[in-house]
Amino acid sequence: MPIDLAALPDDPGILRDLVSHAEHENAGLRSANDDLRAEIDKLHLLIAKLQRHRFGQRSEQMDPDQLALALEDLEQAEAAGDEAAQAGTADGQTRERKRRQRNLGALPDSLPQVEVVVDLEEKQCACCGGALHQVGETVSRMLDFVPASFRVKVIRRPRYACASCDGPPVQAPAPPRPIDGGMASEALVAHVLVSKFADHLPPYRQAQIYERHGIRLDRSTLGDWVGRACWWLRPLYDRILSHVMAQEKIFADDTTLPVLDPGRGRTKTGRLWCYAVDDRPWCGPAPPAVAFVYATDRKGERPAAHMSSFRGILQVDGYAGFGKVVKARDDDALALAFCWTHARRGFYVSGAPRPLCGCVAVRPAVGRLGPRA
Repeated sequence: MPIDLAALPDDPGILRDLVSHAEHENAGLRSANDDLRAEIDKLHLLIAKLQRHRFGQRSEQMDPDQLALALEDLEQAEAAGDEAAQAGTADGQTRERKRRQRNLGALPDSLPQVEVVVDLEEKQCACCGGALHQVGETVSRMLDFVPASFRVKVIRRPRYACASCDGPPVQAPAPPRPIDGGMASEALVAHVLVSKFADHLPPYRQAQIYERHGIRLDRSTLGDWVGRACWWLRPLYDRILSHVMAQEKIFADDTTLPVLDPGRGRTKTGRLWCYAVDDRPWCGPAPPAVAFVYATDRKGERPAAHMSSFRGILQVDGYAGFGKVVKARDDDALALAFCWTHARRGFYVSGAPRPLCGCVAVRPAVGRLGPRA
């Protein structure tokens, strides 16, 4: 409440209480203003980035991941400010905690649970000294993390000999290893592959992570494991690709892929050609599958070589190279089904109508592998 300067009390103690109360209220207002200002800055940045992403030129459009990085920086700065304000005290009073946005109910039941019981040391009543009995409990749940750890897998093979004759000793044959003579188990090789291709961690970064655990593995060693594992997985890749190409209807698309260009100090643009089958919408018998084939460019001869054995209907966008695939075939076993989404876009490109043949040259969207309505 405002202080009436014309009717101030004469008691110094009351004056000190009034000044302390006013300072406490001003601190609360300043904190609220700081929170609002941070929220406004966050919204302004979000609007600016969305406008740039939606209306900017193609060379200036922002990737959604870059937008997420900017928002993450703002959220981290806002959380650090909240924690610093909550840790501070004013006249021995802790600031009221801001209600947090929590993912209530987001913990799956399949996770293992470890119970920690926080109990009283003395279970006697402080008033009469009688024994306390439990009348209830408070249960709270926290998402915990167990860091990945290394262990040594020791394989023992007992050797036996006959005590009645001079026959040679016998023992069980050694189990096969994923890498002959190597010390990596199947689980470690799989972890290295997932870290490299799914989590985008090159071998030298993985070597740094392992060294923090006290395990020194050279980058060249990890690269050797990756190469040998890829050779072992090649039959599985060929099986998936042959399964997709054996179907009657498949979907084809391509997307860009940054590739390291050693010696030039930068990356070059490669292509991932995607071939997919998904008959689930119309209860087809074939299981869904996607095969990715890498190529250095987007020439029409690339999909023509990939689909040399395919016979059926190929659903595609407006890329002209797919037409060359049909022309390069000596038979009529390949038919193109153009995407209606790309045909519809032609009505809104430059304000001029386009034909409905589906041959609108539009850059394919990343990740669109299924039928497009």
